[in-house]
Amino acid sequence: MARSKKSQAIVDGALSMTVASDSVGLGVDIVEIERMARIIERSPAFTEKVYSAAERAYCDGHAHPEVHYATRFAAKEAVLKALGTGFSEGISWLDVEVRRTSKGRPYVVLTGRAREVAREMGVREIPISLSYTHTDAVACAMAITDESVAAQERRRDPMEELTRQFKEARSFLDELPASEGGRE
Repeated sequence: MARSKKSQAIVDGALSMTVASDSVGLGVDIVEIERMARIIERSPAFTEKVYSAAERAYCDGHAHPEVHYATRFAAKEAVLKALGTGFSEGISWLDVEVRRTSKGRPYVVLTGRAREVAREMGVREIPISLSYTHTDAVACAMAITDESVAAQERRRDPMEELTRQFKEARSFLDELPASEGGRE
């Protein structure tokens, strides 16, 4: 069905969504579990340099600690990718800690320079997702800023907007005088 330019503009406007750039950061990382096992075996001090005491206790409390070390390593990398910094600007490995709620959901605690950078960026929260297979550990992190939350609140649901505009157009048509020959 052909649409007029005006009606097409209304539909396009109702369906368009803009997202503020730099308002949400996304980070994903993958780590080979076997590689992590070799690193830990070759250099036991590695875990003390990279993981907090609580993280080490959690990982070492499992039958295959290398899986959990790899997962947390991936999480630290993903978080700093989401922040857009990597391990620069004075951020250290210990500035990003992965913890678990009483129900087992992982979450991130930032300290030191990582915390300062996140505050400067207006980061409100950093949800993470952790997973692993028999060979790889994967982590995903999002740095959600105050600006991204405000943008979401300002954004209208496209279908609601389309419905509103349809009703507005319909009321406009209803107000038009009927032609002499009657309505079709």
